[in-house]
This record gives sequence, structure tokens and C-alpha cells, in this order.
Amino acid sequence: MYDPLVHPFPDQQQSNPDSYWLKVSRSEPEDDGVVAEDLDADVAIIGGGYTGLSAALALGRDYGIKATVLEARSSAWGCSGRNGSFARISGGRVPWSTLVKTYGAEVARAYFGELRQGLDTVRSLIADGGIDCDKQPDGVYKVATFASHAAALKREEELYNTVLGYSARYVDAADVRGIHEGPESHGALYLPDGFSLDPLKFAQGVHRMARSHGARVHTNSPVVGWTTQDNMHLLSTPGGTVRARRVIVATNGYTSSHLHSRLAARVLPVHSQIIVTAPMTQAQVDASLPSGSCMFDTRGLLFYYRRLPDNRMLFGGRSAISGADAAAPRHRQYLYEAMTRKFPALAGIAVENWWGGWVAVTRNSLPFCYQVPGLGDVFTAGGYAGSGVSFSIHLGTKLAMMAAGKPFETGATFLTREPERYPFASFIRIGQWMAYRWLHAKDAREARRAG
Repeated sequence: MYDPLVHPFPDQQQSNPDSYWLKVSRSEPEDDGVVAEDLDADVAIIGGGYTGLSAALALGRDYGIKATVLEARSSAWGCSGRNGSFARISGGRVPWSTLVKTYGAEVARAYFGELRQGLDTVRSLIADGGIDCDKQPDGVYKVATFASHAAALKREEELYNTVLGYSARYVDAADVRGIHEGPESHGALYLPDGFSLDPLKFAQGVHRMARSHGARVHTNSPVVGWTTQDNMHLLSTPGGTVRARRVIVATNGYTSSHLHSRLAARVLPVHSQIIVTAPMTQAQVDASLPSGSCMFDTRGLLFYYRRLPDNRMLFGGRSAISGADAAAPRHRQYLYEAMTRKFPALAGIAVENWWGGWVAVTRNSLPFCYQVPGLGDVFTAGGYAGSGVSFSIHLGTKLAMMAAGKPFETGATFLTREPERYPFASFIRIGQWMAYRWLHAKDAREARRAG
């Protein structure tokens, strides 16, 4: 499997994921093929996922600039076409209480506002573009895995209501029944805004909208070299060189450490995996997830899950650390055992799809959107930490704004800062392995206390 810390780019030797989204995809959108000669671009965008496609669309629609997107494989080949499908008010993985304590209530409210805009932008794109992406009704539940977690969810409810001015609601264990069945259901925090969709169909819809506004999307055109001469960026692809004064880097968790030294070690690519089952019987639906809402739990290494429109269970989480290990069957079994522990009624159900992808985590576990110091007109965004379906779309519009010569001004001041490098980058995954061991041990201790 492609590994951003090992490989220079995803090449044709990397197979497509065994994803449910690909299985139900109707057709790929038209693109502009490979770069077959030297080209000049007003703005070159590296990466054809949510961030890059959103930037390309905004450049053409809002600023009259025709972008050139360079995608190593097909558009949305990375996490934009592989993710768990939750569009919600989220980005990064810092708890709101920690964020308020670190940056203050005013900055936290500004950040929350940016996140809400991201979700609103997704809604608008679906409506304006007539994107048929199986959008589900709103509703997100953060479910207490253990009874001891309920108090923290009640405190989180209060923070949402009093500090952020948002109407989150705690649901006690008795009322969660009929929404989320099974032994790991001890109350939940209900967030009224957020919905699931087919992430690949959504990305393909944004792709079509971007091209309708003048963007060129070149697939199978990885950037294999990057030099700068007289403020002109020369992006080499196997078929030709693209010359551009302005560049947007939108590769997020798929950012190779070989792309540019200035970008190296700014994010840790973290592997997330998903299984999708065969269709459940009605009895299995009633005994597991009668609700079709977005769900995630409160474990240190959390699981996320939902019932798909055809009554399959989608279940995801973190397990593998390196690309070389990602296909090991024990990771599939880990997700299956977690799913059936949470929902015993699903014991024995078949798994029909299993795949994974790379999410990006920064040292401060928060996203970024900034002009890269020392590189001229180069802009980048990412670091969504697996919560980027809506915020990546939002930051794509901000990258377009900056590339058009307008500043991104926000009260969420941390967003526009260059993320710190990970120290000792060659040993970065040793630290990740140790963190996973600690979180697994913590969850196991809580399970023993609960049992």
C-alpha cells in the first residue's frame, strides 16, 4: 500500500481500495487526462481530493481563475473517496475543553464558526450542484462506551451550550435505547447538525462543478519534481512540466515526504480502516443501529460507524501503523471483533468490503491553512485528523481566496500558522506505536472496571 513516509507518490502499482463507495459508484466524471506536454497554469493545485477540488471550484466560480489540478491517480483516490462519510462540525482532534483552555473562549468560538461554515458549504454544494450523493438526515451521536464516560459528555454538553452557543443535548442511557443498542451504550451527546453521505459521489460532484467553472483536472499526473526559478514554480510530471507562479498543495494525509522539503514532517499520516458488512436482517438492525445517524464512541482509539441506506453496517477505526502492514488480516479482525462486541447481534455476519486510507495529524492535532514561508505564492491546508469531510471543503475556498491575492482573516488564529515539524521524523512511527499501546491499555482498564 502507498505510504506517504516511504513512497514519493501513489503510482499505478498501487491498487484501488476494496471500498464500498467504489462498488456502488455509478461512473467516474470526465477529466483532462494525463499531462502530456509542458503547460502554463494560473494556479496549479497538487491533489485532487476535497481540498483541491474545492479550491479549483472557488477559483473559477468566485475569482475567474482557471486552475490546473494535478492528481497522482484519479480524483478523490485518497481519503476523499475512502472516508467514513460523516460531514459534521468538526476538524482536528482536540477536545473543546482543551481548546478553550489553551486558546481562550473567543478563539474557540471563532473556530466553531469556521467549522459551521464548512458544513453549510457542503450543504450548499450539494444543493447548487444537484449532487446525488445519498445524503442522509441530520443527527450525530457521541456514544459513551463505558458508564464512567457519561459525566464527561454532560460537561461537554454544558460547554457547547454556554461557551459555544450551540444546542447540543445529552441523552441518558435509557433514551439511547432504540437509537443505539448493545452493551457499549451508556448515554450519548446529541449534535443536531451533521449528516452522512456517499463521500465518493460527493467528491465526483465537486469535480464536475470545478470543471464546469474552467478548471482542468489532470489525472495520473503525479508531481515527481519541484523546483523554483525567478518566482516561477516548475512542477515536473512524467508527461510534462507545469509552470505556475501560484501553487496550492492539497495532499493532506497523502503528502509524500519527498514532495518538498519545506512541507516534510508537518503532518503524521495515520492509517484509518473501515469494514462494511453484508446487509443486515431487520432483526439485526433493531438490535444494533435502528437509527441511521452518524455515530462515534468515547474510546481513546475511537470507533465510528453508521447504518448504510441498504442496511449494511459501516464500522471504522485505527489499527495499522505502516503501509507495509495495512493489509494484515489481523486489522480486519480487530474491527470485526470491536463491531460484534459493540453489537452482539451481528456475530457471524459477513464482511464484504475492507479498506483504508491516510488521515493527517499535526503536532497540535489541529488543522492549518497558510502561505508557506520562503516559497513565494504557495498555499496549503490540511491536518483534519480524520474529521475533514466538511472542513476540507471550507479550507479549499480559503486557499482559493489566498491564491487570488486576498488574505484569510480569522479569529481562529492557530489556523493560519505553519504547523511545527515532528522531531526525529524517521522515528515518528515508534512514537505512534507507543501511543496506540497506551490508549489500548487505557481502554482495557476501563473495560475491566466496567465489567
